[in-house]
Amino acid sequence: MNVVEIHNLAKSYQDVVALRDVSLTVPTGSRFGFLGPNGAGKSTTLRILIGLLRASGGSARVFGLDAWGESTAIRKRLAYLSGDARLYGGMTGHGLLRFVDRARGGGGWAEALRLCERFELAAERKIRSYSKGMRQKLAIIQALMHKPELLILDEPTSGLDPLMQQALYDELRDATAEGRTVLFSSHTLSEVEQLCDQVAIVRSGRIVEAGTTESLRKRALRRVVLKHCNQLPESFSTPEGLTVHGTKNGTVTGTWSGPVDPLIAWLSTLQLDDVSISQPSLEDLFATYYREQGD
Repeated sequence: MNVVEIHNLAKSYQDVVALRDVSLTVPTGSRFGFLGPNGAGKSTTLRILIGLLRASGGSARVFGLDAWGESTAIRKRLAYLSGDARLYGGMTGHGLLRFVDRARGGGGWAEALRLCERFELAAERKIRSYSKGMRQKLAIIQALMHKPELLILDEPTSGLDPLMQQALYDELRDATAEGRTVLFSSHTLSEVEQLCDQVAIVRSGRIVEAGTTESLRKRALRRVVLKHCNQLPESFSTPEGLTVHGTKNGTVTGTWSGPVDPLIAWLSTLQLDDVSISQPSLEDLFATYYREQGD
């Protein structure tokens, strides 16, 4: 079953096209990464899903409900953390969390206290005195505290130090272990690769690739470094799949695409002091899409 189903979604602002025929599905219980640079259309898509924006075309359904026409029912079952969360500066952290809990009908206070301790939030202080990272932790807690069926998080790690980022990742893994779903928007490829089991890459308002994290990683380029190679690339035949990017002081650098066995077989015919083959990453795949399709 899919929690989110989007088909041919489009959004325009007069002459500006923000989304073009976006289609994707988010399965129940998944950690789904929505990946792209700022301005690619990530936030627009998320705001359509929760009924803050009306699509210009196509359809968006959450829990089987229409994202615009049934947005009130949808919002009762999810939590949304925007990329620029605004908080009431005159309230304390505890005061805001109590306010949010009561607005939702109660039941989330014990979890809020646990999360305050987990994220080391100075909840007794006024929010106006918080640093950016402290405000982000408070925004995360108010999104997590009532254990929603769907968490929609737009750039949630902004301002967090590495320890707090890891705490968030652990909380999101726990959420999906309980059968809940996470839709995680980011422009940081390493965190999507670390956290998410499925990913969609968006560019200029279009989905350019979608699939499991592992399947996309297998398609990404491997980085290859041949150290102290006395033969320049022009003097020998390189196998298909190897692209040489440069040579310097006897070191050849390049990228490899495809299965690694032919590369290993070819390397065994050379006399080298050292070889480095980096594991493929989503960042390599992402850079490839942008290089191939232009800016």
